[in-house]
Amino acid sequence: MAPKTPKSASKSSSAPEVTPPPPGETTTVITATTTLDLPAHPKTLTYEELNPKSKPTEFFGPLGTFAVSSLCPTVAYFLYYGCNETTGCPAMTANGWRTIYDRVANNDWPSQAGKWWDWQAAGAFMAWYVYCIVCWIVLPVQPVEGTLLRDGKRKKYWMNGHYTVLLTLGLVAGFLMRPGGIEAFTWIYDKWVPLVSASLAMAFVQACWVYVWSFFSGELLAQGGNSGNVVYDWFIGRPLNPTFPGFPNFDIKTFNEVRPGIIGWLLLNISCACEQYVRLGRLTNSMVLALLFEVYYVIDTYLDESAILNQIDITTDGFGFMLAFGDLVWLPFTYGVSIRYLAFAPKDLSPLAVVAILAVEGAGLYIFRTSNSEKHDIRHGRNPKNLTFMQTKRGTKLLTSGWWGRSRHPNYFGDWLIALGWCLPTGFDTPITYFYVVFLVFLLTCRQMRDDEFCRKKYGDDWDKYIKLVPYKIIPYVY
Repeated sequence: MAPKTPKSASKSSSAPEVTPPPPGETTTVITATTTLDLPAHPKTLTYEELNPKSKPTEFFGPLGTFAVSSLCPTVAYFLYYGCNETTGCPAMTANGWRTIYDRVANNDWPSQAGKWWDWQAAGAFMAWYVYCIVCWIVLPVQPVEGTLLRDGKRKKYWMNGHYTVLLTLGLVAGFLMRPGGIEAFTWIYDKWVPLVSASLAMAFVQACWVYVWSFFSGELLAQGGNSGNVVYDWFIGRPLNPTFPGFPNFDIKTFNEVRPGIIGWLLLNISCACEQYVRLGRLTNSMVLALLFEVYYVIDTYLDESAILNQIDITTDGFGFMLAFGDLVWLPFTYGVSIRYLAFAPKDLSPLAVVAILAVEGAGLYIFRTSNSEKHDIRHGRNPKNLTFMQTKRGTKLLTSGWWGRSRHPNYFGDWLIALGWCLPTGFDTPITYFYVVFLVFLLTCRQMRDDEFCRKKYGDDWDKYIKLVPYKIIPYVY
């Protein structure tokens, strides 16, 4: 099929008349019907021009990044030691906290779940990571191009995470149906802290590797991670899309974002459910609710896996300890705190409580999905709801009706409600099970401020006009 003629061509005069050639001569008329995309840069930029020096400003600079690098692993461990069946959730007396300190300091926890290190757990984690890589290599893939980089190139990504999670769930289901399979799968629950330590070690090694390799690979650097301060760049991430030598399609950052951590979180949750089943001989309705909510969240991630390529983590942030730790440790071991709690503190909910929790979760999912759908449509030239928008000087559109007319980040509001739905099944006996929703409020509020600053630089005066039309930041008519 012939390519369509651009609209601009249709407005020009009709095709020029051609004078008949003299006898014995031939005239050829060539009509251009396609457009030519010019390169992103008319000249080849040097390495220094592509990767200018940056300033260490985020997280209050080097001291702040050092503090966060120390504090976040401490929190990941605290969520276990501060909430467990041995000392309570949390410990309610000074003597209880002293007991926790003594046992942790001496690595003398009553169960394997609280031991600092275990070589079996470390081996299991490495085997899991290798399994995810093998799945990435051998399962059917859908090649997807990422966003245009500032060097004028696009990276090609192999998307097959949905096959990985389906294969993994199939293998787990087969294992659980074996005699003794449910009891055996509680091994993950029983190795909780050693698995945290193994994941933390992997994140640390990866952050060191990509930082050092970025000085020799010649790869594109993140614009915010080339300050020259070792601690800051190591944390923020110096390389933008680090790869292993010989594997140009294996983007470590994108792989970590949607493979070992998020599917590992699913396995941790299933193991916690198995632990409750072994103890009670059944699953409580609170466990079923929390498990279904979080399983759905994981599955939903892979329904449109390539959407991750448009997120700021992938397009802008470098890969360093911040993202390595977040993907491999923070996500799997802190998002599911409520489910781990229900494994040793089971709770049966009343029918009214179940309905209320389903309503909160349903509202969050509706707002999250609907708002993202509106944004996706307008970005791809569709407007089925006839939403109003503001045309910017850059040529892009900013929605001023629908969910995006109610607030500038309605998807964040939906995310908050979803997270609250995960925590509510634990009741109100302890604040620790609400850690994730509190963390998410802090995270998304910081991200909203960062997004607004980025948009102000991107759109200039148009952004100031836009925020007058849409004054609320996250929660419609409230904040």
